[in-house]
Amino acid sequence: MEKVILEDIPWEVEEGKLLRKLHLEEGSEDAQRVRELLREAKKVSSPRGMYRVAYIDKKGENKITIEGITFCSKVLRTNLEDVYRVFPFVATSGRELEEWSSRFEDMLEAFWAAEIKEWTLRQAISHLLEDLKEKFHLEKVAAMNPGSLPDWPMEEQRKLFALLGDPVKEVGVELTESCLMIPVKSVSGIWFPAKIDFENCQLCSRENCPGRRAPYDENLARKYQVRV
Repeated sequence: MEKVILEDIPWEVEEGKLLRKLHLEEGSEDAQRVRELLREAKKVSSPRGMYRVAYIDKKGENKITIEGITFCSKVLRTNLEDVYRVFPFVATSGRELEEWSSRFEDMLEAFWAAEIKEWTLRQAISHLLEDLKEKFHLEKVAAMNPGSLPDWPMEEQRKLFALLGDPVKEVGVELTESCLMIPVKSVSGIWFPAKIDFENCQLCSRENCPGRRAPYDENLARKYQVRV
């Protein structure tokens, strides 16, 4: 099993862009406070990520078996039709930032801290993905995440973590009984080589989703024959 673990992933935040997202004016007291929080976060943060190479054993109807672990999802099965090597992964903003953010009792500061953690997580994912592309000479990679669609429920996280090995030991990410991840700002899923761009969001019709990365595509949803 070839496994890659990245620790202390570097991250930066464009302060102006973050302030605009938070609807804060340059020079205001709130903007100054956010900058202070950023400096604090940089001192304690240690975002991490891991991925590994895994091979598909067999493909059934609406399910697929990867190294002895069977995942049940029509969309995943369809996306992996011509694929035999995948890359399960997990990335996190880190336990250090989670502990740092937990001390804020003021709701506004807690919200700002959550946004900083989100920025950190997104950069950790990006760094991990670029490492994967470089090491395995991949041009285009798509991802699917358990729980993002009813077709691939959250409970499948347990199987994904079993496929990864020991994410708690490797990068400090664990699952709760309800299959949520700790730290909260963590993402797991399966990366796979793709000929076209694919996002879970394209098959989800939920409106006003803060995590949306692509618009809902009714034609694509019809192709996959999924209901959301």
